[in-house]
Amino acid sequence: MINSIYFLFFIVLLTTNVLAQEVKKIVLLNADVIDYDEKLLGKEIKRLTGNVSFKHDSAILKCDSAYFNSLRNNVVMYGHVHINMGDTIHLWGDSIRYFGNTKIAEVRNNVKLINKKAVLTTDSMNYDRNQNIGYYFNWGKIKDGENSLVSEWGYYFSLLKDFVAVKSVILTNPDYHMYSDSLRYNIETEISSFYGPSKIVGDSNLIYCENGWYNTKTEISQFNKNAYLQSKAQTIKGDSLYYDRNKKFGKAYKNVEIIDTSANITLLGNYGYYFENPEQAMLTDSAVFINYGGADTLFLHADTLRSNVIKDSIGEYKFIKAYYKVKIYKSDIQGSCDSLTYSLRDSIIKFFKKPILWSDIHQLTAEQIEIHTKNNEADYVVLNNAAFVISQEDTVRFNQVKGKNMIGYIKNKELDHIEVDGNGESIYFPKDNNELIGANKAESSKMTIYLDSSKVSKILFLTKPTAVLHPIDELPANDLLLQNFHWYINIRPMNKSDIFDKKTEE
Repeated sequence: MINSIYFLFFIVLLTTNVLAQEVKKIVLLNADVIDYDEKLLGKEIKRLTGNVSFKHDSAILKCDSAYFNSLRNNVVMYGHVHINMGDTIHLWGDSIRYFGNTKIAEVRNNVKLINKKAVLTTDSMNYDRNQNIGYYFNWGKIKDGENSLVSEWGYYFSLLKDFVAVKSVILTNPDYHMYSDSLRYNIETEISSFYGPSKIVGDSNLIYCENGWYNTKTEISQFNKNAYLQSKAQTIKGDSLYYDRNKKFGKAYKNVEIIDTSANITLLGNYGYYFENPEQAMLTDSAVFINYGGADTLFLHADTLRSNVIKDSIGEYKFIKAYYKVKIYKSDIQGSCDSLTYSLRDSIIKFFKKPILWSDIHQLTAEQIEIHTKNNEADYVVLNNAAFVISQEDTVRFNQVKGKNMIGYIKNKELDHIEVDGNGESIYFPKDNNELIGANKAESSKMTIYLDSSKVSKILFLTKPTAVLHPIDELPANDLLLQNFHWYINIRPMNKSDIFDKKTEE
């Protein structure tokens, strides 16, 4: 912290325009009584009382009494001491020791510095008129309109209108409190700049950073270095955060995280924005959605992620949208599609546009797919229109079920049985003593296929079927595949890192 404070001090110091100036004498303008006491004070010092005033350069100095050493060009003033520096800066105190050669004023007790609308009060201050810098070192308070700033020590750069507050800094505003190790506040722009661990606490959120700025006039701010914004519902992190308090709107850049601990979800990306009311968020650039569930944690990647809170007569719930090049990975199920929605109320994940699911050894496709979850595990899968389920029997043969619509029920993370509704077709390869005995081709408008250890154990036809068991070598290869057969194993995510694989079915 100390290094950053000194760096800040020298940066500000270098920006002030300081020129070497000719030493001028302090001129006595008035005193009701002038005393000489060589024995007590020495012949160089005069004791002045009553309406005492001096002029030094462009400054006017006033007090009730003073000890003036014209030879050494300094004066010690007491009682209602006031220095007027060009009608813009006024400095008061119970006593001031003023050195004309260096233009330094040492002000003690009930110190007050006013620059237009800003007021600084402290117990002790040294003010350098050459540099136009005031330094307080025994706690100080700065009042500027609605803003009040307190710190253990600090500087005032009058030409720049900058206060630099250091150690135990607290800036108080009707809407929030700022806490910082070191802070720079400009009384004209009303911008606070942070140079160390800093925290802003408001009614609805908390902001932390280690570098950044806050415009107290417009309520717009930017935070860097370990920055995060924490509201009642969520925490947003990023290398850089932008926040508009009036609009309750934030943007984040690089290594962005939006964390919702109540819903056990996290959104990641390299750019995102967030509205507090109504609560919504968007992330893109390597966007990832994580729904935590221990070993059953769901990982989802898409070009863009959106999170909204939906409110209705029942209550409110989180609703996730993902679109373009979507892939998901979970221990019991994986998927790919172009767009997806996830309702955290009913735990339904809907896949749109070329959706593909994988469950154990099975591949499931349809025009639209829904995963219904229970206790953070897939419970059943709904395949709407052009439903197709495939599993690989061996290197050249595939078990297949096809129909208009299907529902696949999952038990112990495996497909347990599949209900086919409309235009049902199937091909599977029964075995006897682990030897293939043929290819069973069947058609029925409705059927239920039961599986055991992911293998077909029996088929129940609910309407009149046509079924033929063909000898294993009787059917040509093209008759072993149902129409519109596609095998997408090359794009299946095998671990959470594979959700970033850009390969698609095309």
